[in-house]
Amino acid sequence: MDPLLNPYTPNAGAKPPIVVGRDDQLANFDLLLARLVRGRTEQSMIITGLRGVGKTVLLGQFRSKALAANWVTVEIEASKHEEDAFRRDLFFKIRSALFELSPKARWDDRLRRAASVLKSFSFTFDPSGSVSASLDVEAADGSADSHVLSMDLTELVLAIGEAASTRDRGIVFLIDEIQFLQRPQLEALITAIHKTVQRTLPVTLVGAGLPQIAELAGDAKSYAERLFKFPQIGVLNSQDAQTAISRPASEENVEFTPEALALAEEITGGYPYFIQELGSAIWSVAETSPVTKQVVQEAEPAYVAKLDASFFRVRLDRATPLQSAYLRAMGGLGPQPQKASDVAAQMGRTSENLAPTRAELINMGLLYTPEHGYAAFTVPHFDKFILRAMPTLEVPEKRNSGRKAR
Repeated sequence: MDPLLNPYTPNAGAKPPIVVGRDDQLANFDLLLARLVRGRTEQSMIITGLRGVGKTVLLGQFRSKALAANWVTVEIEASKHEEDAFRRDLFFKIRSALFELSPKARWDDRLRRAASVLKSFSFTFDPSGSVSASLDVEAADGSADSHVLSMDLTELVLAIGEAASTRDRGIVFLIDEIQFLQRPQLEALITAIHKTVQRTLPVTLVGAGLPQIAELAGDAKSYAERLFKFPQIGVLNSQDAQTAISRPASEENVEFTPEALALAEEITGGYPYFIQELGSAIWSVAETSPVTKQVVQEAEPAYVAKLDASFFRVRLDRATPLQSAYLRAMGGLGPQPQKASDVAAQMGRTSENLAPTRAELINMGLLYTPEHGYAAFTVPHFDKFILRAMPTLEVPEKRNSGRKAR
């Protein structure tokens, strides 16, 4: 097929040709915004799921819906920033939101107040005032300048929320990879959103993260489970998976046989990102329509090689030898969640001895804990990859198990 017409989008966070199987989440987002506009309260959302299920794509859909409803979006991709870097990132994102609410020449008292609080906030990481010079307002002394993140961020978010309400608009914070926020940062965001709920302001937070985020949010603030919904997204059902495979091709006048669709669904497991990768590989192999089962079989090796070289390999390359061995031991036991003691037994160690390694892998986002004492891969089909990448389990000597130099 003509590569120029390839309809599949196997890129991180790229919007697929069609979004299927996420109607409930999209409807809940519509409801969230609509209730806040009417002065009602509604739980914010944090979407959870494994890698490759479309969390970032869903955030992109939320952004489009928010903009269509005349809301202002504050988009953040969380990383393990220290506090000053986190504050700086927030400053520039909220500064952009402030100007989006209104040009400076048309600021009213609430908008000027928000700008003053924002300037005070900037002094906590930039005492020189250089980054806030363009605001051209006096700092609001005593507001958002305590150097206590939860207090400062709460005062800032309240100020921008009150400013938005004067324009009959709202603010939605869209935070991807939210599990990578440090605990004080997550706690501060939860505290700020909680206060906007109490003040009935048009501000909400919608995040996306790995499955452990619900537990992390609860640990940060006990009321998080009442402040947020934690909808989990996963594989597409059979009908949606086959639609995601077939419809982009049909729009280019290319059809699939039923047998080809069934095999493609089986290979990908219904994971949205894998569907895009396999679809792209099939497009490169196919010469005529309809695409047959044999064409899908011919495309599978290129699909697997692409995933191994990028999606999977980049994660394994971050691991130390001992961490890699831990992943290999888990993979040898199968794709399901594995008990820590069973993994340790495979490695000839004790679970107590390997607890730091397991914790490191969780902190790196390679594992999560679906229940106490168990861990599972955050990346679908990682068990198959690790067996291909490491045919045998080799546990390093204890003296060689230190962390790689970064």
